[in-house]
Amino acid sequence: MKLVVAVDKEWGIGYKGDLLARVSADLKNFKDLTSGKIVILGSNTLATFPGGKALKNRTNIVLHPSEEYHPEDTTVVHSIEHLLEEVKKYNTDDVFVIGGASVYKQMLPYCDTAYVTKFDKSFEKDVYFPNLDEDKNWKMVSKSETQISEPEKDTEADLAFYFIEYKRK
Repeated sequence: MKLVVAVDKEWGIGYKGDLLARVSADLKNFKDLTSGKIVILGSNTLATFPGGKALKNRTNIVLHPSEEYHPEDTTVVHSIEHLLEEVKKYNTDDVFVIGGASVYKQMLPYCDTAYVTKFDKSFEKDVYFPNLDEDKNWKMVSKSETQISEPEKDTEADLAFYFIEYKRK
């Protein structure tokens, strides 16, 4: 399994239930990585999507404890054990964990690749992702050239960021 996450300098990922920044190049990278694939997410993450609807052109698997929770166009699982059984139906190279913090924390041990968009800025944040640079089980295998956000398209003007790939050792 793989994961996709956008973090700031201190590995923050969100504030008050939303992304730290909306950067079109990051969103395009996310779409390119996950289109036609299986995405694993929590219900809070699903709620942040346009209209609270499942992502198109992907199999959306939502982890949620309630048996009564059934959002449209999703497969709902109620435990990590149930989730791990569900993903056995798919090629694990096609499965991407996409958040939020609780789902990342629970699923990180099962992932072998992390695609991280790293913003070169400290944002106000209340949710974090584990710092893979300090985790002896992970190593950076590639880092893009510096990217700069576009003021006319993005919520943050002139934001420097990188696309980084990590692999589990």
